[in-house]
Amino acid sequence: MNVNKSDGMNYAPQGKSNAVVSHGEFPFAALGLDHGHIYGMCNGLMEAGATLAAVYDSDPEKVKQFTARYPGVKVASSEEEILQNPDIKLVASACIPVDRCDLGLRVLDHGKHYFADKPAFTRLDQLDKARKKTAETGLKWAIYYSERLHVESAIFAGELIKSGAIGRVVQVIGTGPHRANVNSRPAWFFDPAYYGGILCDIGSHQIEQFLYYVGAKDAKVLHSKVANYHFKQYPKFEDFGDATLVADNGATFYFRVDWFTPDGLGAWGDGRVMILGTDGYIEVRKYIDIARDKSSDHVYLVDHEGEKYFNPSGQVGFPFFGQLILDCLNGTENAMTQEHAFKAAELSIKAQQQALRIETPND
Repeated sequence: MNVNKSDGMNYAPQGKSNAVVSHGEFPFAALGLDHGHIYGMCNGLMEAGATLAAVYDSDPEKVKQFTARYPGVKVASSEEEILQNPDIKLVASACIPVDRCDLGLRVLDHGKHYFADKPAFTRLDQLDKARKKTAETGLKWAIYYSERLHVESAIFAGELIKSGAIGRVVQVIGTGPHRANVNSRPAWFFDPAYYGGILCDIGSHQIEQFLYYVGAKDAKVLHSKVANYHFKQYPKFEDFGDATLVADNGATFYFRVDWFTPDGLGAWGDGRVMILGTDGYIEVRKYIDIARDKSSDHVYLVDHEGEKYFNPSGQVGFPFFGQLILDCLNGTENAMTQEHAFKAAELSIKAQQQALRIETPND
């Protein structure tokens, strides 16, 4: 797997092609290019056979960068041109988080499926509207939880769990550190009114993987905290957050997210997940094995038979994207259920809303 190592905002994995449709069978458009995740979203869809038919953003520079990456894509003159195009089946967007819900409502109103970057919502009232709209239209509102869906080691860990490799999963620990690169960030990046807060934003990755790995349909947020320890020039910004949850099946979870990745790390973040089962445990080192191996996708398994190491990079692929395309075409829910996608978003917002703000001496 090829990954841009410098900046989580430019995270754009590329994997092996595993097309589930032929060229032209599933046209989609990119609408809203504010976050670099749009490139990973498009890569995944195109590798699964989808056809990138059009792009639009109000910023010509962003469009220029996008067309340089995907030459030949048609540049639409407006959002409406894309929404009115009867051939386009899905709209992918990484616009500013606070705007993602309203765009999704417009997309579904035009009879198209929607694929939003995370966080897909910054408030619970937005989520309520999305739930009603999907029920009303029967269309998909997919969310790009890339730290599980677009990481082969994270996918492989799920396969190990499903095979019974560690028995029943009882506890998960997740870490999601990111590199801040504040000089290259847009103004909205520093204001929770636009990005939802650190637990709503990058915390959503963590909560989604927890629900998936433990097989839970719901969970309760027990405790959560946020802080701005370092970036005092941005007083509304949150550079640290953590939370503890318990799932409806009794499994527990602790996660930490932050913007403190040091420049010396050879990746944009040392993301890890530790999964404890009744018959063993798994550790996933997603992007790097520090001071040992700068490649990605390291999986460690300890069970009753011994200690094992796996590197599934280039072997597992990214099945979510092909499954999503087929779900859109067939009305199935094999990629991710709608309720799972929405529940992860709901719990992330609740963790954010309930969070204790840690005040530090310089606040």
